[in-house]
Amino acid sequence: MSEPQGSEGTTRRLPVIEKDDTGHGGQSASAAAYDPLPPTLDGADDGSGHRFWSARRIPAAVVAVLLLVVAGAFLYDIAAVRAHRPAMHWRRALARQLAERPLDDTWVLVGAGVAALLGLWLLVLAVTPGLRAVLPMRRPHPDVRAGLHRDATALVLRDRAMEVAGVQSVRVRAHRRRADVRAVSHFRELDDVRADLDAVLADAIRGLGLARPPALSVHVRRPGRKG
Repeated sequence: MSEPQGSEGTTRRLPVIEKDDTGHGGQSASAAAYDPLPPTLDGADDGSGHRFWSARRIPAAVVAVLLLVVAGAFLYDIAAVRAHRPAMHWRRALARQLAERPLDDTWVLVGAGVAALLGLWLLVLAVTPGLRAVLPMRRPHPDVRAGLHRDATALVLRDRAMEVAGVQSVRVRAHRRRADVRAVSHFRELDDVRADLDAVLADAIRGLGLARPPALSVHVRRPGRKG
């Protein structure tokens, strides 16, 4: 049995729909060679296919919890000092270490490096869209955005490839800009199988309605010898 690369079992991922409030053996077919998709409606997106932005819920939750814990600890200690109680040992030790250690101390440099890397990571998360696994689809309506998961894309292409005569098994790996198809053919000439796969898969990619159809790379081989 053949399985699509990166998918588990036979679970199908549904397209992502978002409401927009803003109004081998040889050279295969490529996205540039496909027939153009039907034009979008007036006022709709031009098909540039901007990626979906991730909500970043986990990083945001982690940062919020850490800030809450640190700020809460400092506020509690300051309030305790204002109430004429001694400051906590950890704050006195931290203040002493910061006052006594020189700037070129190893631990100071390590702490500064960790803080810089954490800040850089947060900046990268803030300026990058994320959701690399969701491929944007064309927008027939200006108020609706849809996306197709790469695993679903691979599953569709695998199912279509298995319909070609002579194909015994298929492995498909869908990327943002390329779809790699590796098929095993147990009869028929490899060139004929490859040509049929090029035609069938090119038609399948057109039918997906992606804003940026991925280039198609098809490799066909004979099954390995047993034993």
